[in-house]
This record gives sequence, structure tokens and C-alpha cells, in this order.
Amino acid sequence: MRIVLVGPPGAGKGTQAAYLAKNLAIPHISTGDLFRANISQGTPLGVEAKSYMDAGNLVPDSVTIGMAEDRMEQADAAEGFLLDGFPRNLGQAEALDEYLKNSGLKLDAVLDLEVPEEEVVKRIAGRRICRNDSSHVFHAEYHKPKTEGVCDVCGGELYQRDDDREATVRKRLEVYHTETEPIIDYYKDQDLVVTIPALGKVEEVTQRAMDALQRGA
Repeated sequence: MRIVLVGPPGAGKGTQAAYLAKNLAIPHISTGDLFRANISQGTPLGVEAKSYMDAGNLVPDSVTIGMAEDRMEQADAAEGFLLDGFPRNLGQAEALDEYLKNSGLKLDAVLDLEVPEEEVVKRIAGRRICRNDSSHVFHAEYHKPKTEGVCDVCGGELYQRDDDREATVRKRLEVYHTETEPIIDYYKDQDLVVTIPALGKVEEVTQRAMDALQRGA
């Protein structure tokens, strides 16, 4: 299967992508991983991307598209893939369509993880990260530490990242509505969109997505 996963920040795309890719036995291709891999390996696209990032500029769509196309051409993606974070805008969606058409392929589904906006703000703004180990993550409401401000695991100080502050989260949502949300209508015109309510336990959301994919198979 060839799937695109979309949804606002805080919808749990990364977590769901990993579970779904494992269940479907296809690679999980995330934009973040593409950038890290290309930059660390010093590929031409990675060098180009780093030059823009070091200058504080946005990486052009052409570079992101090139990285995604290179990854989709790898052997493990021959039978399918799950795209997470790509396409991010209409230009990237059109480029993906063109690539797939030229390759004799097509998308099977676009999974839209639906979460109310205030829930997104609550999820992200409530996150607290351990200064000693960023993998130790707590939440002011959903996963409270035993002692406020203190990591249960190592005793380190818990803090709120600047990216997780409410004003920043709302700005990220504005960008999502402006840049990414239009691709949902674009794919609705192709009858590819499947809306998945993303509230509830992780495994429940995964099951909803798997059930929807099986109904559409």
C-alpha cells in the first residue's frame, strides 16, 4: 500500500505512522528522517538543504521533493510506503502525483488524523521534557510526574520547550491550516481521503486506521 498520513501538530502522526507501517509491513518515510539521513550522509541534497538551514532559510520544495523521490525508489519501498510529513503543501502533493504517475504507481489512501484544535493545544502545551534526557517526557495533565517539575526516571528538572508554548503551538496550527490543510481537499477530489478520529488510546486509533484501510482495500 502507498499511503500519505496528514494531520495537525500534536495529532500523533509519528506514533501512528510507526505502528501502521509495522502492521502493513511497509517503510515509514518521514520528512525529519529524510533530512537527518541526507545531511548526516553528506548527499548532494543534504549539503544543499544544510546550506539553506545554516543560513536560517526555508529549504525549497525542490530539495524536499528530491529527497522523498530518492527514498521512494529504494528497494524496501517497492511494494509500498507510508509518507509522514510529505507532502506538506499543494506543490509537493502535485509533485508526488507526477512522480507516481511517471512510475506507473498511485496512492491507495490519504489518512487524515482528526483532532479538535483545543485538544492539540492541550497535548503540546502540556508537555514537559527532562533536561537530562529528552526521551523522558511527561505531561501536565495526561502523564504527571510524581513530584511536580521533577523527572520520575532520573530526578532531572522538567521544562517546557519554547516550541511547546501555547502561542507557538497556535502559530504552528495557523501554518498547518494555511499550507497543509489544502492538500486534504486536493486529495478529496481524488476520493482518497479517509478521516480517522485521533482521540483515544494509541492502539485504538491505529485499529480505526487499519479497519478503514481494510474496508477500502
